[in-house]
Amino acid sequence: MDSATITNVNEGEALKFPWGAIQWLYNDQIHPEAEMTFGVVYINAGEGNPLHYHPNCEELIYVLSGECEHQLGDEVFPLKAGMMLRIPRNVKHNAVNTGWQPVTMVICYSAPDRETIFLEEGEE
Repeated sequence: MDSATITNVNEGEALKFPWGAIQWLYNDQIHPEAEMTFGVVYINAGEGNPLHYHPNCEELIYVLSGECEHQLGDEVFPLKAGMMLRIPRNVKHNAVNTGWQPVTMVICYSAPDRETIFLEEGEE
């Protein structure tokens, strides 16, 4: 049997961006036998992450607190605490915080080495 993996969101280094931060809790860098990627992300009030897609995995997003609009292709989905969104592989997407406080979400990917391709502004 493979060993258990325990991580803590309050330990380790978060990746900080102008729009917010991501704290990875599980992936192939944390555990070499990982088959998924799992983390927590927050987006600051009034900010959004860049338009991007994941060529090697689908993504699940679960909103813990706050609210945002998540664009998938040509559709926009308003999300708030308690809601989950599935993003298929290769679908261009981004989230914009529409509230006054950070939106905090759990993010999960179907690959241990999530790939992300960022698009230039205006590129679709």
